[in-house]
Amino acid sequence: MSDAILLISIMSIWIAVFESIVIMWGAIRFMFKQNKIPMVIPENMDHFPNVTVIVPAHNEEIVIMSTVEHILKLNYPQDKVQIIIVADNCSDNTAARLRALKEQPAYADRDFTIMERTGSGGKSGALNDAMVISKGEWLCVYDADAAPEKNALLFLTQKAMEQPEKYGAVFGRNKARNRSQNFLSGCINLELVTIQRVHHTGMWELFGLGTIPGTNFIVRKDLMEEIGGWDPQAITEDTAISFEILTRGKLIALAPQAEAYQQEPELLSVYMKQRERWSKGNYSVVMDNIHHLFDKTSWRIKLHVMYYAASYFWFMIAIIVSDIIFLVNIVYQIIELFNPAVVSPVQFVGDVYVYLVIGWALMYYIYVLQINMALATDIGQSNTRNFILSCVSYFTYSQLFLIISVKAFFSITYDRITGRESKWYKTKRFG
Repeated sequence: MSDAILLISIMSIWIAVFESIVIMWGAIRFMFKQNKIPMVIPENMDHFPNVTVIVPAHNEEIVIMSTVEHILKLNYPQDKVQIIIVADNCSDNTAARLRALKEQPAYADRDFTIMERTGSGGKSGALNDAMVISKGEWLCVYDADAAPEKNALLFLTQKAMEQPEKYGAVFGRNKARNRSQNFLSGCINLELVTIQRVHHTGMWELFGLGTIPGTNFIVRKDLMEEIGGWDPQAITEDTAISFEILTRGKLIALAPQAEAYQQEPELLSVYMKQRERWSKGNYSVVMDNIHHLFDKTSWRIKLHVMYYAASYFWFMIAIIVSDIIFLVNIVYQIIELFNPAVVSPVQFVGDVYVYLVIGWALMYYIYVLQINMALATDIGQSNTRNFILSCVSYFTYSQLFLIISVKAFFSITYDRITGRESKWYKTKRFG
């Protein structure tokens, strides 16, 4: 029995290795194509669509001023941008600081609304309330800690205009602005860069698949109204809305030049709470959409469900099982040195052990390779410090994913069985 379980785990690891190679190939192909496309900043933007920029902010006095100032300075026609900042159930000075900013003479002519909200629904509720008073054809969402680069909105809408009937949403890239703060923020930066520049680009290039990242994206207002807005019950509203968009036959396009900086957790406790919420949300989305594997929906939706299910269920379980079996065997081999009568309950038959070690070695090699490939495409990121971090993070930072995933799985399972309502955790900001 243990041999069969181990064999399935090894096969799963090899499939994961193959998946990573395919996505990397897609990312490389995308990079070569992208390098041939010149960056175009149009002089006349009269034909660009009207956009409503929404920023949900719950007790964000530390970061909100910087975020709104970046948005106000975006390179986009001022008469085509409506800005709505939602001070959502704030008990700090978020609203007061926004009012002081709005009163500055430089912003007197801007379409700038401060919505002081006391309703429920968290971020989803704030977005839905703002959508009611929005005027734009497209809704742009930034988190309260975002610092979009000057042309971010321009590049998002530029991509949307390529195929406006086909694209339901467009997302850009997010970068860690506090990446050099400590070891944790440095590792998060590696993860973020790899996801943005390998996984996102590979999936978009090969399959036309994209996922809204929660910030630095635009979505059609009429499409959101058709969907019924953001789901207040969703733990990760971005992933949930991505599936809703795909089920309506629209694509979520990648605009790689649209970049924004965001603040990442600097404390392990903050990181663990944030990522557990994300994992629970992704588990919930997989459970809610698994039926699409057996209905007549688009192949893209089925592939999207399989991708999430494989990442959060299949591959995770396979790695945990193989790790446990391997460690148990090592422990018993050590014990046998002192007591030969003790026999390990797990015995590697034939070349199984060799395939297991090769699989692990390949996983580590590809892990380091794809990180450094991503870093090489981001100016200033390919350096000795990040290379060392990429080698070390596999044995430290990445193992937290297993702990977080297992904890989140049991938590979401308990929620589903008992009907317990999942609580929203607001990520702590740093000045």
